[in-house]
Amino acid sequence: MSNIFRELLKKVGSGNHTGENLTRAEAAIATKMILLGEATPAQIGAFLIAHRIKRPTGEELAGMLDAYDELGPKLQPINATSPVMVLGIPYDGRTRTAPISPVTALILAAAGQPVVMHGGDRFPTKYGLPLIEVWQGLGVDWTALSLPQTQAVFEQTKIGFIYTRHHFPLTKSIWEYRDQLGKRPPFATMELIWCPYAGDAHLIAGFVHPPTEGMFQAALELRKEKNYTLIKGLEGSCDLPRDRTAIIALSASPDLERLFLSPHDYGFTTKNVPLGTTEELITQIQDVLLGKPGELTQTALWNGGFYLWRSGICSDMRSGIAKTEELLTNGTVAAKLQELSQIVKSASENTLQHI
Repeated sequence: MSNIFRELLKKVGSGNHTGENLTRAEAAIATKMILLGEATPAQIGAFLIAHRIKRPTGEELAGMLDAYDELGPKLQPINATSPVMVLGIPYDGRTRTAPISPVTALILAAAGQPVVMHGGDRFPTKYGLPLIEVWQGLGVDWTALSLPQTQAVFEQTKIGFIYTRHHFPLTKSIWEYRDQLGKRPPFATMELIWCPYAGDAHLIAGFVHPPTEGMFQAALELRKEKNYTLIKGLEGSCDLPRDRTAIIALSASPDLERLFLSPHDYGFTTKNVPLGTTEELITQIQDVLLGKPGELTQTALWNGGFYLWRSGICSDMRSGIAKTEELLTNGTVAAKLQELSQIVKSASENTLQHI
C-alpha cells in the first residue's frame, strides 16, 4: 500500500465537510502513481470514484495533464504556417449521431491545415464507435504504426493519430478500472484537452455539461494555453450540431469570447444525421468524399466551413463553407484520403517486414 497515495485519497474522499481539492502538484503525483501502478487496486478504484463524486477542479485537471505530459507520447513539431489543430474527442465513442471529424480532418489537411487526433478502441462506459474504426473503414489503419512511423505520416500528410493502446500503454489500467466501476472518472474529462503535440497547437475540445467549460478554461489558463476552442458538440465531441444553435467559446483574455452559430442562418436543415451501422456510415462518408449531395454532406459542409474559418484559412463561415464544397466536389479531399491511406499502408508493410 502507498501511504502517499492514501493521503491524497483521504483529501478527495472525505466528503463535503472535510474533503479538500488537490493542488496541481498533488493531482500530478496521484495521476503518475495510478499510471505507474504505484497505488493498490483498492486505492485506485476508491480514488477514481471519490474524485468523480467530488468533481475535478481546473487546477486538478492541469496537474493530471502535467502527468500526461511527463509520461505520455507526443508528436514532434512539424513545419507549419499555423498552429496544429488538436481535436479532443471522447474516447468512448459515438452511439447516436454520425461522427464527421475524420472528414473534417481530411478537409483541413487538404487545405494545408495540420491536424492531430488521439484515441483508442471501443472503451467503457459507452463502448461507442471510436474514431479508429472509422479510419479503418476508410482504409487508414493507424493501429499498426509505431510513434516514429506516425510522426513520418504526420509530416507527409499533415494528419497524425496517437493510438493510445500502442503509443501510451500506461493508460490501459485506467480503462480496466473504468470498465469495472461503470463510471467515467475525471480522466475522461482531462483527455479532451490533452495535447499530444510538442509544437504550437490550437486545442479543440468538445463538452456536454456547461460546468466542464469552466474547468477547461481554468486548466488551460494555468498551463498557459492561449489558443483553444470549446464546443458544446454532438455527444461531447468537436462536431457542430445541426439540431440546435452551436454554442462555442473562443480563447480570449481574460474572458472567453462567446459565439452562437445557427445552422438555419447558413441554409442548413436543423437535424443531425443518426448513426446506423459502421458499414452504413462508411458508405455515407464515401459519398461525401465523392461530393454527392446528402445529409452527411451537409454536416461536412457545416463543420468544414467552421474549422476552415477558425484555422484562419478562410475569412468567415460562408467562405469556409464555399471552400469546403469546392474541396469536396473537385476531388481534393478524396485525393488526400487516398494519399493518407497509401502512406499508412506502406508504413504498416514496412513494420511487418521487420517482424
